[in-house]
Formats: sequence, C-alpha cells, structure tokens
Amino acid sequence: MDGQELLRRYAAGERDFSGANLIAANLERAYLVGANFSGAYLATANLSRAQLTGANLSGAFLHRVDLSFAKVNEAILTNADLTKANLKGANLVKSVLTGTKLSGAILTSVNLHLANLQGVNLCGADLRGINLRSANLVNANLNWANLSGARLSGALVRGALLNGVNLSGALLNGVDLNNIDLDGVNLSDSKLSGANLTGTNLSAANLSNAQLRVSLLARSNLHAANLNGATLSKADLCEANLNKANLSYADLSEADLTGATLNISRLSYANLTNACLRNAYLWGANLNIAALRGADLSGASLRGAYIDGANWQEAILSGATMPDGTLHD
Repeated sequence: MDGQELLRRYAAGERDFSGANLIAANLERAYLVGANFSGAYLATANLSRAQLTGANLSGAFLHRVDLSFAKVNEAILTNADLTKANLKGANLVKSVLTGTKLSGAILTSVNLHLANLQGVNLCGADLRGINLRSANLVNANLNWANLSGARLSGALVRGALLNGVNLSGALLNGVDLNNIDLDGVNLSDSKLSGANLTGTNLSAANLSNAQLRVSLLARSNLHAANLNGATLSKADLCEANLNKANLSYADLSEADLTGATLNISRLSYANLTNACLRNAYLWGANLNIAALRGADLSGASLRGAYIDGANWQEAILSGATMPDGTLHD
C-alpha cells in the first residue's frame, strides 16, 4: 500500500491499518487521527507534521521514520521500534511509550508532557529542550543523556538511572529526587526550587548558579560539590555533608544547616543571614567576607576557620568553638 491509497481509504472511513506495509510512504502533513497502525511497517516513512492524535502504533516498525513536528498526542506506542527515528519538535502529550525502542532517535524539543515512559531506555540520548513535565520516568535509563534545558517539573523519576546525565539549565522545580545517585552530575543553572533531594548523592555535582530555594537537602551528600552562586535560601540542609564544597557567593539566607558538616568548605562572600548553623562543623572553612548577620552558630565548631571581613552582627555564638580553639561563652 502506498501513501495515496492509505489516504483514500482513510477518507472513505477506514481506520484499521494494522500490519500494513507502508515502508517509505510519503504521508507528510497527513490527517490520520485515531488510525490503527499496530504492527504496521512504516520504516523510513515521511510523517513529518502529520496528525496522529489518538493513533495506535503499538508494535509498529518505525525505524528511521520522520515524525518531526508531528502531532502524536494520546497515542499508543507500546513496544514500537523508533530506532533512529526523527521526532524533533513532535508532540506526544499523554502518549504511552512503555517498551518503546528509541535508540539513536532524535528527540530534541519533543513535547512529552504527561507521557508514560516507564522503564524506557534513553541512555545517551540527545534530549535538549525536551518537555517531560509530569511525565512518568520511573525506572527509565537516562544514563549519559543530554537533558540540558529540559523541562522536568512534576516528573516521576523514582528508580531512574541518571549517571553522567547533563541537566544544566533544566527545570526540576518540585521534583522528587530523594536518595537518587547524582554523583558528579551537571546541574549548573538548573531550577530545583522546592525539590526533594533528601539523602541524595550529589558528591562533586555541579550546582553552580542553581536555584534551590526551600529545597529539601537534609542528609544529602554534597561533598566537594560546586555550589558557587547557588540560591539556597530557606533550604533544609540539616546534617548535610558539605565538606570541601564550594559555596562562594551562595545565598544561604534563612537556610537550616543544623548539624551540617562544612569542613574545609568555601563560603567566602556567602550570604548566611539568619541561617541556622547550630552544632555545625566548619573546621578550616573559608568564611572571609561572609554575611553572618543574625546567624545561629550556637554549639558550632569553627576551629581553624578563616573569618576575615565576615559580618557577625547579631550572630548567636553561645557554646561555639572559635577559630583559635577557644569556647565562646
């Protein structure tokens, strides 16, 4: 069957094209809403800008198909083979892609809002600018994927693999990332306000200039992380590991750092106004020119810390161990 015959049959009211051979068919801008292409062969077909909303493409062979800028909303693509397919700019809102093969597919600027991608393998995929808001990414493999500028607010990522992923400039507001391994991940300039990062491994991660307002980071591992210029106002960092972290120029105003360890951390020019650092460890930390106005450092240990030019006005230091080893009364 060629493209013209398919369009004639569709216009006549036929909708079931399951198992059809449409390899290399030209269906550019075709209107095929609600059509059944389950098990169909559409390899190298041109479906650019086609209308496929509500279509059934389950088990379809779509190797190298061109679906650029197509509307495939609320479609079923379960177990479809989209290997090396071109999906650039396509709309797949609320579509089901469980079991779909996407190896080598072009997915830049795809709209997958509310789509189901549970368990999908996107290892190493180019996902720049992709819209995954409120998408189901549970147990998905995103190792080494490029998600720079991606929109992931509200996405479900429980059990997802994120080793080596690039999330620079990504929108992750409110995402639940607790206990996920993000060791060394690039999150620079990302937006993580209100995100749950409780117990998350962010060791050596790049969070420079990231937005983390009111985020939950209690007991997280931020050892040697780069938080230069990050916004962490009102964040929960209780008992977090910030040893050797770079927090220069970071905004930690009103953050809760109770019991946190910040040994040999860099806090020069950081804003710690009204922050809580009760019983925190700041051995050898660099607090030069830091703003500590109104900060609570009671019981904190500042042994060997550098405090040149720091603003301690109205700070609470009762029971704190000062840089020279003396105990503040």
